[in-house]
Amino acid sequence: MNVDKANAALDSVYSADTPEGLAKAYADWAATYDSETASLGYLLPFLITAWVARHVPAGEGPLLDAGCGTGLSAPSLKALGYGEIAGLDLSDDMLKIAGSRNAYRDLKKAMLGGPLPWPDGHFRAFFSTGVFTISHAAATGLRELVRITRKGGHAIFTVRDQVFESGGFQAVFDELEQARKWRPVEQSPWFRCYAIAEPDALVKTFVFEVM
Repeated sequence: MNVDKANAALDSVYSADTPEGLAKAYADWAATYDSETASLGYLLPFLITAWVARHVPAGEGPLLDAGCGTGLSAPSLKALGYGEIAGLDLSDDMLKIAGSRNAYRDLKKAMLGGPLPWPDGHFRAFFSTGVFTISHAAATGLRELVRITRKGGHAIFTVRDQVFESGGFQAVFDELEQARKWRPVEQSPWFRCYAIAEPDALVKTFVFEVM
């Protein structure tokens, strides 16, 4: 069953203890990722478009899909009138599938937490789902994402409940706010990221305006 395979794949990515291990887990999962996460009722790549549309007028860009995976978000945003979308991911196999969707202008291999290959203030907004989660990107990766987002732009991303406190997200939020790098705009309640499976897997969406 797809659900069983998807749960096994989730266990594999959540248990990765090195960036290389995480990249390999996603390489192994890439070919069946879309169908298996669909079997779990994975909502985030599609739901994030609602927050993007709320804060970024259609046609404004460029946008960065930070941790784009197989590129599930970009076609929905393209349908909503956003044409200039870039993506980054740590997996070549995932990026290859994302590129086949013909919805990204630019795709780069990069890892959140390290330097990103764009200049200061390049993007109108970045969005990210399922990336700030167990054994994935650290909260400190937000600093570099904010650097490449222009003043008046937006940071729109989800954080998994299990890493919010242990991962020091509030401390990074406060640090960036006190440094006048961004200001909070909106946050959702905690909600399920899978409509069918994993009822205890909760995330929250955060929106900040970059200053």
